[in-house]
Amino acid sequence: MEPSPEPFRATFGRSVRLLRAFRKEQTDPDFFYGLLARDTVAQLATYTELAGALVCDVGGGPGYFTEVLRARGARPLCVDVDLGELMARDGVVPEGAVLGSALALPLRDATVDVCFSSNVLEHVPDPWRMAGEMVRVTRPGGVVYLSFTNWLSPWGGHETSPWHYLGGHRAAARYTRRYGRRPKNRYGENLFPVSVAAALRWARRRADVEVLDARPRYHPSWATWVVRLPGLREIVTWNLLLVLRRR
Repeated sequence: MEPSPEPFRATFGRSVRLLRAFRKEQTDPDFFYGLLARDTVAQLATYTELAGALVCDVGGGPGYFTEVLRARGARPLCVDVDLGELMARDGVVPEGAVLGSALALPLRDATVDVCFSSNVLEHVPDPWRMAGEMVRVTRPGGVVYLSFTNWLSPWGGHETSPWHYLGGHRAAARYTRRYGRRPKNRYGENLFPVSVAAALRWARRRADVEVLDARPRYHPSWATWVVRLPGLREIVTWNLLLVLRRR
């Protein structure tokens, strides 16, 4: 029998571990995404019961999150629009994965217990359509876990950061000149500016959800207050987590 997972704690030490691991995102994706998936699913489990839950992982790619969800007793379904991403780990589509767009999820209304997405929202051209789709497929009483890297955070331009502060196109052009290849995340093509303010406004205007939490995903629990500071939150939040309950 596998030991029970450690309870989730948003400590300063956790933040440091994630920051250190983040440096290996492109050089050692198994290490980074494995650690991130374990941390994220532990965090998700503080909001809802996962054992037996049908969980839709939107944009889950090669299945790091679905693997950990399954180990927690959930029934994960990964939806991703990119076959290459789905097969990125070992050349095969992960168990329980289907091709489909986050902007038109291939699921009926009120189908899943949990709709989950980690760092996908900033990669779609219509982020609030994707967010609305996540709400649509979640049953009443179910939970939506939605996190994204906001554009004005230090990592908003992804591998082109921090030059994205001078403009997304300029940052991408600089990256191409320096490394002799285009960045994986290209502004205006598969990377789009999304703000904390827009996310909070979208969530609060919807009558069909209750906002359970809005916090910096990777920060210690005592730093949650930064989300309440207009302007400053766009820089220091780094990555916003929204947790919603479907009414």
